[in-house]
Amino acid sequence: MRTLHKAAKDKMAASTPRLAEECVGRVVLPGDVLLLPAHPEEDGERLRLTPSGPQKGRMICGPGLRRGGEGLLATKCGLLRYRGPSGQPGGVIGSGSGGTYWVDSQQKRYVPVKGDHVIGIVTTKAGDIFKLDVGGSEQASLSYLAFEGATKRNRPNVQVGDLIYGQFIVANKDMEPEMVCIDSSGRANGMGIIGQDGFLIKVSLGLVRKLLAPGCEIIQDLGQLYPFELVLGMNGRIWMKARTVQQTLIVANILEACEHMTPEQRKQAVARLSGS
Repeated sequence: MRTLHKAAKDKMAASTPRLAEECVGRVVLPGDVLLLPAHPEEDGERLRLTPSGPQKGRMICGPGLRRGGEGLLATKCGLLRYRGPSGQPGGVIGSGSGGTYWVDSQQKRYVPVKGDHVIGIVTTKAGDIFKLDVGGSEQASLSYLAFEGATKRNRPNVQVGDLIYGQFIVANKDMEPEMVCIDSSGRANGMGIIGQDGFLIKVSLGLVRKLLAPGCEIIQDLGQLYPFELVLGMNGRIWMKARTVQQTLIVANILEACEHMTPEQRKQAVARLSGS
């Protein structure tokens, strides 16, 4: 084990550093060293947090990357992406105006993150706590009081096998993940028990992030085909429901195939279904 760890360190040390701005849209591998844009003397200032919030021009290190001695170190295999400080993809890269770098990978293994909204499956009921399978290495816990309007007398009707849409309030490697179905003001805000009908599928985490992006063309194309309900979990689970079982299965099949289709192929498939 020590030999393998030393070999991995040697490989990372031997990786030729490249400018991050030149690698945007290209494949990066674990161990690749990416140098930050110009003005390296200001990197420490851009990455420092202040009591009033992030400073102007702050460079954010997203998923799949971590800070290294010379810049950013890739920890996942995928495409390097960049988003400008205004929140829009692209923008002026390397101008020192900040932004976010991350690796867009097609992984299916989910690691709980605090604040993520996920879909869990109730596996057991232990006293006042429900245990949920969220697709991670460990089950998450959910208190019966973590529902809107729940009290000791008014308990939610949660059964084993139910689907729960909630968010993590505790998620780290040293503690058991904990979920709630209310926001900071005590409102459900769309969270809670998902209806009995519908269909649940498992997709990659990259596809879920793509569907959650503002103005997603996939959702717009499917909306022209059938009216349907959709619940997206950051753990790669998608629940959907259309008017009929046949329409639900069609939407599910298109969503699963979208990951490996070009926009032209997707539009052609939707056009064929709408014409039939």
